[in-house]
Amino acid sequence: MIQVQLRYFASIRESLGCGSESWQTSALTVGELRSELLQRGESFHCLAAEKPVRMALNQVMCQSTAPLTAGCEVGFFPPVTGG
Repeated sequence: MIQVQLRYFASIRESLGCGSESWQTSALTVGELRSELLQRGESFHCLAAEKPVRMALNQVMCQSTAPLTAGCEVGFFPPVTGG
């Protein structure tokens, strides 16, 4: 198990009711962490695989295969649109 810092942005933050938290995980990648968080309950459905969620590892955009390390920061946010 490792400790990671989670950050939630925009509509994801609103759905979860918090902007950040520390989390103990056995996940090895950002994608595994996302799947693990889904098991926490209905409010985490905003992170479901079919949802357009962007992910960042230590403030750098990443793919689901990015490896986690102890103390890293993982951000989840919806895609940004503009006009």
